[in-house]
Amino acid sequence: MSLTLRRRNTVAALLTATALAVSLGACSSSGSSTSAESKAPAAPAAATGTATPSGAATSGDQPFGTACAAVPKDGAGSFAGMAKDPVATAASNNPLLSTLVTAVKQAGLVDTLNSAQNVTVFAPTNDAFNKIPKATLDAVLADKDKLTKILTYHVVPQRLAPAALTGAHKTLETDNLTVTGTTPDFTVNTDAKVLCGNVQTANATVYIVDTVLMPAS
Repeated sequence: MSLTLRRRNTVAALLTATALAVSLGACSSSGSSTSAESKAPAAPAAATGTATPSGAATSGDQPFGTACAAVPKDGAGSFAGMAKDPVATAASNNPLLSTLVTAVKQAGLVDTLNSAQNVTVFAPTNDAFNKIPKATLDAVLADKDKLTKILTYHVVPQRLAPAALTGAHKTLETDNLTVTGTTPDFTVNTDAKVLCGNVQTANATVYIVDTVLMPAS
């Protein structure tokens, strides 16, 4: 074989080897890309698997606060029991709110509260009423107009979830009350603390407070 022919065969062999190497490299790169792409959806799939199921309760759906521990665990006065009844009836089954229930009955507001739709009630505990001197409390309970004014000041004509609680809210009495803070530490009108909040009844969201709220006028 001539020298020229041998050189041509060598060049042809080198070109063929180079083309093969390039082809294999491209296939390897393509295979890696395909593998990576096939794995890419894995993270969202895992996230979907750990998401809260539809309709499941979250921490934002639950009552909160130190006084919630005093609510009965079962029966009509429990959280589950109160959720079945309109707000005045639900309060009558809660031992923390017996003085409030007496006041509501004295003012003739039981039917008004039970028939209201989607309201928020700031409910003073028995201890909250005990902060008021007995003579003053007795006088208020005997004055239906004044008592009605005070009690309707505790009612906001819309349901307020904890996330919407902070701010000024017009009451049924027409004066505004103001809530500051964040869950679980809310304060109403600078001095009334929410002791147990986000309590659900059939027609209301209830925030149990440690002080009776007084309208400005």
